[in-house]
Amino acid sequence: MKAQSQIRDLLSGGDRRSIADSAKVRGLVEQRPARVKDLAALTADDDWLVAQRAVDLLEKLAHEHPDWIEPYKAVFIGPLAESDKWEIRLQIVRALPLFRWTPAQARSRRDSHRKRLVPADLRSGLGARQPRDPVHASAAPRASGDEAFGGVRAVA
Repeated sequence: MKAQSQIRDLLSGGDRRSIADSAKVRGLVEQRPARVKDLAALTADDDWLVAQRAVDLLEKLAHEHPDWIEPYKAVFIGPLAESDKWEIRLQIVRALPLFRWTPAQARSRRDSHRKRLVPADLRSGLGARQPRDPVHASAAPRASGDEAFGGVRAVA
């Protein structure tokens, strides 16, 4: 429990753009892979930023050490898949292909995709509306209609 508390402290603070002390946590886990259990437990933390950072680290670790994360891969298809936070769902989408899934898990994974994961997450930065600055609005010509997106109509 002490290690989990230490890891939680390192993952706390800042805002959604911050990674807190994730690099230190990764170092701790790489020194003692048994700490993956504590990191996985933090995916259920009440502070969604701590949970998101824990999921992010699990996904990153899974690229280099999939065998460490395999026992905890269910966190990627559990309640987190229903999160209303796109940052969490993005980490899940990135992690899912890194593992082998049983047919039942694959169905659960597919259902989660259909419900929440894919629609906006993979396109999160594409076509995002930017607030228009009335002072500079006329400074750059804007393409209209279909030309703005290479023949694909944009939704305003």
